[in-house]
Amino acid sequence: MGDVDRWIEVVQDCRYLPENELRKLCEIICDILLEEANVQPVSTPVTVCGDIHGQFYDLQKLFSTGGEVPDTNYIFMGDFVDRGYYSLETFTRLLTLKARYPSQITLLRGNHETRQITKVYGFFDECFSKYGNVNGWKYCCNVFDLLTIAAIIDEEVLCVHGGLSPEIVTLDQMRTIDRNGEIPYKGAFCDLVWSDPEDIEAWDQSPRGAGWLFGHKVTNDFMAINNLSLICRAHQLVDDGLKYMFEEKLVTVWSAPNYCYRCGNVAAMLSFMTARERFAHIFLAVPDAERVIPKRNATPYFL
Repeated sequence: MGDVDRWIEVVQDCRYLPENELRKLCEIICDILLEEANVQPVSTPVTVCGDIHGQFYDLQKLFSTGGEVPDTNYIFMGDFVDRGYYSLETFTRLLTLKARYPSQITLLRGNHETRQITKVYGFFDECFSKYGNVNGWKYCCNVFDLLTIAAIIDEEVLCVHGGLSPEIVTLDQMRTIDRNGEIPYKGAFCDLVWSDPEDIEAWDQSPRGAGWLFGHKVTNDFMAINNLSLICRAHQLVDDGLKYMFEEKLVTVWSAPNYCYRCGNVAAMLSFMTARERFAHIFLAVPDAERVIPKRNATPYFL
């Protein structure tokens, strides 16, 4: 663990690893993720977090608020990269913790953990700018391909980045998805990272152009079939950090405060003592005076 402990020290100061060391770290993580299930079982106590989007200093605030790993166990529901200034440092920070404490931190795949999306929303350009080539980005994409799809807490709280799919009725169907690769443009895997809840009954087309809008009836049916008490998901900015829907059977968790450094929202985490006993941590963005704001890049992050 000598290398990993040294990497943890480096990246917690918002520094990124040399290219060859990032490659080694990503290889370690890929070996760990190959052993994890599509629906990874997690036991309480555990704290559930939503999108981070490269906001490194706010991730540090998250850990100072909710507790450091391994003192606190975490599930991060994807969208670690893009839009923020420090996607590389943010993702590397999480990977070093995963390498050192693999059973204390669970990393799920978001819709941004793909080659196509990161080429548009900042992570590709950031890696190229910092390394001078695409190798670092490619190593991270190898990790993206193996990130697990969902986690289940004490067999009754499902955590997934986006939401439900009309092609998925049971968790066992989720377990059979071949997740090792780029997220498809349509189908069950795509839906799980792209879909959103809406105040409707069943299904409707999504304005995102991928996934679905899903309503209260299909949510209730899915939860009854799979004996679930709650669905946790991320994927949508909510100003108060948390938003419950469908008689509090579903909750959106958002963990990037003042999203894109301009939205003014607070952020949240949801800590589960048991599957039925939980409480929220609400936290604010780190003030500008306490963060380093990089010089304007030639490639804009906010497209």
